[in-house]
Amino acid sequence: MYEVTVEASFNALHRVRCREGPLEPVHGHDWVVCAKFARASLDELAMVVDFCEAQEALNQVIGDLQHGNLNEHPMLNGGNPTAEAVARAIFDILFQCGPPGLAAVTVTEAPGCVATYRKGASQEVQSDPDN
Repeated sequence: MYEVTVEASFNALHRVRCREGPLEPVHGHDWVVCAKFARASLDELAMVVDFCEAQEALNQVIGDLQHGNLNEHPMLNGGNPTAEAVARAIFDILFQCGPPGLAAVTVTEAPGCVATYRKGASQEVQSDPDN
């Protein structure tokens, strides 16, 4: 399997609803987004995807997020703007309008705080708190 990743960043605000307690205060992050494209074999030009095409598509998807408030952005449909939700929203749009082969979108909200949404990730993994 071959994989290619392109990266872009934006600065945006959000306010997350936590499991317990009130909403977090409004705060901002320098978000980093990586879009991974994959193919089992290379195309006739020995590519997974053209880097320029993939980068341009990712830049278009995140372009209007720059300096915005994710709680108010239509991309998230009023949902809780967690890193996981942002990764899924970017994946869904990029999958529709970007080059073929999108496999995953990874969002870094802050150093050490990373969320990934993968194609076909439809089943939730259940964990047993007693194990």
